[in-house]
Amino acid sequence: MVSGLINANPVVYEKKERRVRSASDYVDEYAVEPIDQQEVFDILSASLILMPVNLTIVIVRYTVMIFERSIRDIKDPEHPYSLEELKVITEDAIEVNDERSYVRVTFTPTVEHCSMATVIGLCLRVKLMRSLPSRYKVDIRVAPGTHATEAAVNKQLNDKERVAAALENPNLVDMVDECLAPTYG
Repeated sequence: MVSGLINANPVVYEKKERRVRSASDYVDEYAVEPIDQQEVFDILSASLILMPVNLTIVIVRYTVMIFERSIRDIKDPEHPYSLEELKVITEDAIEVNDERSYVRVTFTPTVEHCSMATVIGLCLRVKLMRSLPSRYKVDIRVAPGTHATEAAVNKQLNDKERVAAALENPNLVDMVDECLAPTYG
């Protein structure tokens, strides 16, 4: 990923077991489904299959366990580990207010002087921008007291113009896409 590691020997934790959500028998495709902390952490996919049956379209819903891209699986820019394995992101650090369409994700860099904190925050923001309905306001924060330039990083990550400018940089977009790319195995 990056040469000259800032944290050459990070502590690696075990991943939490993924939980399965059950789908109800009745599905109203027009109903607004609430989003909660677990869903933001796992960002699971629910799919619909359309099958023609006697000129009628039957909608069959099933839960697809595609975990290939949830925020817990975003790769660290420096290491071959996920943000969850490094405890950069935890489910407890996610706040969701579905009524107000608000999500706050607080992450903890592995070291106080982590130069990749803004890249990690940008990865989180991009993943959530791509995954959540556009009505959600997403707030990305560094955990208080965990980074030397916490205020500056928080300001960068939550300024729309700075985020847009960062996403115009092809090198930075490549790095973000690499962190968001699925891993198999």
